[in-house]
Order: sequence, then structure tokens, then C-alpha cells
Amino acid sequence: MKSERRKHSGREKDEASIRLLGKLQDQLHSSDASNRRRAAFNLSWMQEDGLEILKSALFGNSPIITKNAAAYGLRKMHGRMKKMALEVFEQGLKHRERSTRDTCRNALQLLEQKVPEKSVSQGRAARNLRIREIPKKNRLRRKVSTRRTR
Repeated sequence: MKSERRKHSGREKDEASIRLLGKLQDQLHSSDASNRRRAAFNLSWMQEDGLEILKSALFGNSPIITKNAAAYGLRKMHGRMKKMALEVFEQGLKHRERSTRDTCRNALQLLEQKVPEKSVSQGRAARNLRIREIPKKNRLRRKVSTRRTR
């Protein structure tokens, strides 16, 4: 016997989509890399809702593995959402957290987009890490004698 498919009302669809988005958000923060990637890919097809979840994972207080998965999902956006994902990556280049900046920079490089060479903070660090020559001090060099003492 076949069960008939009944049509869902608008409210049931909304509740089901909310549950699905919550489940995908939990999977995005999972410890399993495969689950994280799969959730990020599925969120990439969810238009604005998926974009918001991926953006909050990228800019939030998440571990780097979650940020990388979120960047993967943003890279996989299609259609009109692709442009919005690129804007998110450009905002991430100006973020205060280094892990977010690095993740966004790598994502833009993978998408073959133009990435600025240096940020302001990197320029300061480069100036402080110059190689300096250490002056030689007047040292008395000991001569190693080749004679053997008896």
C-alpha cells in the first residue's frame, strides 16, 4: 500500500525549514570534517538563510575549522548569492581576528580574485622584523697551538 503524500501548509514548511537550518548549523560546528563540509555545502543552496548562517560562523567566535567550512560553503554559492559571498570575503579582510582575515584571503585566492598584498598590520610587523647586522666586538682570538706538550 502506498501512502499518499499530503501537501504541507505554509506554516509547516516554515517550521520544517527552521528545523533543517538548525540541524545544518549544528553540523557546521561538528567535530567531523565531512559533516562540516556537507552542512556548509547544503547551506550554500539555502539562499539568504544559508548566507546568514555561514557569515555568522565565519565572523563569530568559532574555531578555525568551522571558519574554513563556512568559507567552503560561501565559495560554493551560486547565482546572485555568489556576489554577496564575495562581499562577505572582502569584509572579512578587514576583520579584527587574524584567523578570519586569513580564511577570507585564502578563499579569495582560491576563487582567483584580486587580493591586497599587505594589510596595515602586516606592514608594521614587517618593519619591526628587519634583519640587522650585529657589530663585531673586539675579541681576543685564541690561537690554537699545533704543538703537543710533553
